[in-house]
Amino acid sequence: MRDRYSQIGIDRLIRLSWLEKVAALTVSGNSSAEIKHILQNDLKSSFRSGRTDVRGSLDKTITILMKLWTKPPKELALLQKNGLELIKYCPKNKHLAIHWGMMMAMYPFWASVATQVGRLLALQGTASANHVQRRLREQYGERETVSRRTRYVLRSFVDWRVLKETDSSGVYASGVDMPVKDTAIAVWLIETSLHAQPNGSAPLRDTMDSPRLFPFNLSAVQVEPLLKTSDRIDIIRHGLDDTLVILKNSQ
Repeated sequence: MRDRYSQIGIDRLIRLSWLEKVAALTVSGNSSAEIKHILQNDLKSSFRSGRTDVRGSLDKTITILMKLWTKPPKELALLQKNGLELIKYCPKNKHLAIHWGMMMAMYPFWASVATQVGRLLALQGTASANHVQRRLREQYGERETVSRRTRYVLRSFVDWRVLKETDSSGVYASGVDMPVKDTAIAVWLIETSLHAQPNGSAPLRDTMDSPRLFPFNLSAVQVEPLLKTSDRIDIIRHGLDDTLVILKNSQ
């Protein structure tokens, strides 16, 4: 379980449309073998080589996609099940938040990149790839691997339209701004955000306003009533304005 926090994991572009396909196939009841076969056929044209060799680019991409919505690790199985239920009833234009949450939980590196991007956007309205890479190297180590994989995540953010390129090379501005008015999705994002950090706990307000959730605005929802009924999150109040949320399995 702890390996998720020390490993980078994401070593390629992850398109939102690919995650939509995997989630839809899973919701429709396809087996893992069936989903892998469909993805091999449907995605091979997106790669310079259509080969489906084990550990080739296509195979590695499919592994990441299926780990999110088909074959999650045991500690994220209930979270994944809940995410698929949200995808069933939510309109497609709300799915971005659900995929974002699962990416944070499964690959905390995604959340780390988002945190640095969100901070820079809040400070100066743009985010430079060089600045983001430098801050990630401070966190994960001075390795070229960190810079390269940060670039993959940033390219994914652009594909998801949460960032957009500017006239300056390597500099990004905010893309879509998604108000979250569905309380169930807001609680989902809070839970996935907690899964993205090793201690599994944080002040509620800090979590809702976290820069890792920079594409979303949770200010319009009242999440505490639903959090109090959650069987996976504890909510602890200290005084009038100090509320802590904590994953029950991290205690």
